[in-house]
Amino acid sequence: MTYTPDKLAALRARFGGDNEAQIHDPHFSAVAANIIDASGTRSAPYAGMPTLMDAPAHQIDWSAPDFGDLQVALTGVPMDLGASNRSGCRFGPRALRAIERVGPYHHVLRCTPTRDLRVADIGDVPMRSRFSLDQSHQDIEDAYAKIHAAGVMPLSAGGDHSVTLPILRALGREQPLALIHFDAHCDTGGPFDGSRFHHGGPFRQAVLDGVLDPTRTIQIGIRGAAEYLWEFSYASGMTVIHAEDIATMGVPAIIARAREVVGDAPVYVSFDIDCLDPAFAPGTGTPEVGGVTVREAQAMLRGLAGINIVGGDLVEVAPAYDATANTAHAGAQIMFEILSLMSVRHAR
Repeated sequence: MTYTPDKLAALRARFGGDNEAQIHDPHFSAVAANIIDASGTRSAPYAGMPTLMDAPAHQIDWSAPDFGDLQVALTGVPMDLGASNRSGCRFGPRALRAIERVGPYHHVLRCTPTRDLRVADIGDVPMRSRFSLDQSHQDIEDAYAKIHAAGVMPLSAGGDHSVTLPILRALGREQPLALIHFDAHCDTGGPFDGSRFHHGGPFRQAVLDGVLDPTRTIQIGIRGAAEYLWEFSYASGMTVIHAEDIATMGVPAIIARAREVVGDAPVYVSFDIDCLDPAFAPGTGTPEVGGVTVREAQAMLRGLAGINIVGGDLVEVAPAYDATANTAHAGAQIMFEILSLMSVRHAR
């Protein structure tokens, strides 16, 4: 295509002068109308009170919670009493709230989830004790039972991966859920140092509690020396995709397999940040080399668009080991990807 003075004149007429702020594409124009105010200003990502994905804040009185007309509650779960190695992911929700420039538009799924959904950051789960793991799990389950009873989908920032167990207990009471689980570890281990409720065993316990369907569970990115602990995954019928399988199978085949496993069952998406290679996410308690790239993770999540998602979480961001904040940035982006899946399925 030859660039001519006439084409320059046409571009100037369409995009210059009085038209320089106009967006002509109907879809992009509608997106911009949700983001840019009448004076042509967008909210500064570094200003105001930090919330998860810059969503509105909605304060909750947990003694008599009122979720209004929310479809999605963004919730922090600052608890890491189940961590077996490096602690510190109790500070994960705070680190994720401090990340700017995530969203609001998803250029692949073509949605603006914090505008298309009725969504708010409702703060952190209140917990009675900073020392009791069992009590903290009960507090988490009680809070999520209230969220679920209100017909609101939760999207959570952990905390260690043990927090997913009480969430699944609250969401899967009526019907065992399907699960798409991204992680370096299967987290289906038995008791560890006298506890069944550590971050290496939530999905074993969820199956035994009757709130998770193992035949509709797929675990992606698994690797490392703890493989000998994961026999429950295979014995119960879970589908396990190792990190090494990604290169041989390819991302499209893994997406197809995940969609086949969960079908249209109500599905929970849980993403442990250590699924990512430590080159991208060093700030976590149990890093494993040889992991998933951020681009691969995004591609796999985006390929799930349309699944019957009913909740999700991003866990195990430990900012003390995250000198560049790259881990928290990747974690916030993964949360945005999961929220976008909710928008594709549930926006109205």
